[in-house]
Amino acid sequence: MDKIIVWHNPRCRKSREGLAAAQQLAQRLDATVEIRRYLDNPPSVDELKKVLKTAGLSPWDILRKQEKIWKEQFKGKDMSDDELIEVMTQNPKLIERPVVIYKDKAVLGRPAENVNKLA
Repeated sequence: MDKIIVWHNPRCRKSREGLAAAQQLAQRLDATVEIRRYLDNPPSVDELKKVLKTAGLSPWDILRKQEKIWKEQFKGKDMSDDELIEVMTQNPKLIERPVVIYKDKAVLGRPAENVNKLA
């Protein structure tokens, strides 16, 4: 059975909405949903690079620029994509959520309707 992977933060309303959309999609596709609490189990550099490439996104597209840690430690610094990915894997709170992955596709589940692009 195929699975839809959701990088999820249960404390975030938008992440919960994206998860609900993924669960609805899973029912339609006869797939399962695997929840990855990415704050507790952050993606590796290679995983994040792969997901960004699959989704057609840059690191800046999924960076949470309003987070305190970004503003205090990184804002205004000139960083390459690779450096930014490294910062995001070390500080997963900076990764926008939810990220939803299905087969060879990935989307940022904000808004939740984006999840339907995976079908």
